[in-house]
Amino acid sequence: MLKTILIDDQEFCSEILKDMLEANCSDVEIVAVCHSGKDGIKAIKKHQPDLVFLDVEMPEMSGFEMLQKIKEKEFEIIFTTSFDKYSIQAIRYSALDYLLKPVVTHELINAIERVNKHRGKYFSRHFGELVKNLSNTKRAISRVALPSSDGLIFLDIDDIIHCESDSNYTTLYLTSKDKIVITKTLKEVENILEESNFFRIHNSHLVNIVHIRRYVRGNAGYIIMSDGTSLNIGRNRKDQFLSQFARL
Repeated sequence: MLKTILIDDQEFCSEILKDMLEANCSDVEIVAVCHSGKDGIKAIKKHQPDLVFLDVEMPEMSGFEMLQKIKEKEFEIIFTTSFDKYSIQAIRYSALDYLLKPVVTHELINAIERVNKHRGKYFSRHFGELVKNLSNTKRAISRVALPSSDGLIFLDIDDIIHCESDSNYTTLYLTSKDKIVITKTLKEVENILEESNFFRIHNSHLVNIVHIRRYVRGNAGYIIMSDGTSLNIGRNRKDQFLSQFARL
């Protein structure tokens, strides 16, 4: 069983989430429901949970501020938040899980499945990266954490030249000439990097536009990247690409 604490200043949100968990996630045991960061800290110290659902936007003490006051972060965490572009970007780039409010049942179930799959890879391992990313949310975030088969890889975003789909995996091509395979689909990588000058030129290719060196006209055309790689542009993406390329 996953000993679980819910922390949200809005009581109705906590009640809805509690009902959804009890109805759909039999492996979750809710040991406390808190409505402030202060009460959340006390509950975490008392119950030593396996999992915490934490609201990002709370008065007096935000979810992020609450976490900074906890020394031992030996639990998994799922952030819950209304749409906040900057907070979500920071969470995403730190390889942490989140749910948008209002929470959807199948997304909640998938989040619990991910917790069970990666249980033991404590949130504390990601926390330093999250703090860095939060400090950069009004500017461009410069680093990203991505999952590999044996853990996490932390990369400078500018070092990623392009990404290539490989079924349920994605291969990253780096300025160091290394190739790294990560356990995310290209679509998932695109969602993570959408704010960082990456463009999907083809079903199989996502490119860092700062590494494009040349566009060559043709049926749909192709581009040459900074490492010399030539990549075809999908016909249905040509017009959007040219519009984007014109801004470089």
